[in-house]
Amino acid sequence: MGWMQGFPPPPDKLITQPDSVYFSFPKLRWSVCHLREFLPTEEIGRGLDAPVPLDYPEPHDFADLRQQIDALTFTPQNRDAEMTWEESLHANYTDGILILHRGRVVYERYFGCLEETGQHAIMSMTKSITGLLAEIMVVEGALDETALVREIIPEIGDSAFATATVRQVMDMTTGVKYSEDYSDPTADIWRYAAAASPLPKPEGYEGPDGYWEYLRQVGPEGAHGDAFHYKTINSDMLGWIISRVSGKSVTDLASERLWRPMGAEQSAYQTVDGKGVPFAGGGISAGLRDLGRLGQLMLNMGELNGVRVFPAEVVKNIRAGGDRSKFGDRFPTIGAGSYTSQWWVFHNDHGAYAARGVHGQTIYVDPTAEMVLVRLASFPQAQNGLIDPTSLPAYQAVAEFLMSQD
Repeated sequence: MGWMQGFPPPPDKLITQPDSVYFSFPKLRWSVCHLREFLPTEEIGRGLDAPVPLDYPEPHDFADLRQQIDALTFTPQNRDAEMTWEESLHANYTDGILILHRGRVVYERYFGCLEETGQHAIMSMTKSITGLLAEIMVVEGALDETALVREIIPEIGDSAFATATVRQVMDMTTGVKYSEDYSDPTADIWRYAAAASPLPKPEGYEGPDGYWEYLRQVGPEGAHGDAFHYKTINSDMLGWIISRVSGKSVTDLASERLWRPMGAEQSAYQTVDGKGVPFAGGGISAGLRDLGRLGQLMLNMGELNGVRVFPAEVVKNIRAGGDRSKFGDRFPTIGAGSYTSQWWVFHNDHGAYAARGVHGQTIYVDPTAEMVLVRLASFPQAQNGLIDPTSLPAYQAVAEFLMSQD
């Protein structure tokens, strides 16, 4: 659409900060690839070693696979008419798509603002990286999942988080008050965003300053352990916990435990609040291929390129899922799923599980098909429930196609 093209861009193609128009559609289609031009960030460094290259088929075979996958058909959950795989990419405003089968890239395409050298906001897939780091620490004995939050973070004070266990935070079964309806201008998410903003607070602002200060004033709603409630503040509470226990920021942890050992080809970056605290619930932007490496690391039970990155038990715990009785029926497109360590588990016939983020971000891992699928997107609305009816059957169709090639 010509956003930010020219020197300078025409006024009607300019996307600006601080009035946050950069995150409204259709400007979103450009800004998801350029977040660090609007907000301060910290690097998730890939280190100085050469990246470990991904494995690709011969060019002719790669092109042939793309044609076959593009032509695949499936029936969306909410339609009677079939749709092709390629049609689904455009319907869901896909910016980048990568599929690995048995560790080899079999499909890769870029659209919109994203190029192979670029990084894209992954939204709440950030939560799954935070949760993965926490699960690694639990399995390795560095973090006690039964400990109360106040035992690790005494300054949490009288916050509702104080009496939750680490595991309840990891699985989002805390009883904390927080509304995350993006369509409601009075929702807590906007007060949280105001607290987290790294820009100067407006005159007369009296609210909390920063992620962690906000967490200290969270009130109770329901009882800890009763049910799963998807609330981003759990992820930032978990980020605080693992930073306190490890003595390192979540960005340094992600670099040391994931990006460097998995042979990433690009550094990622993560937005921070006004005090330099990384947004553990949604602030990462990363390259498509590196997210594929992360998915392959999960598929391979913590091993990649012949290197044991973390114990297999970490993935085993995540794949097993959380307590399904606590998941409820608030996510009808997922069905009888569960949530654990900030990962979504589908409990379908293929044992699939995923990292997910608004506007269509996903790392979808299908152990049965030995498939990893990464999709980055800029869907107009921040509701994956509007995308799943098309996306989830499409993923299944590709998985079944790949299995048929064996």
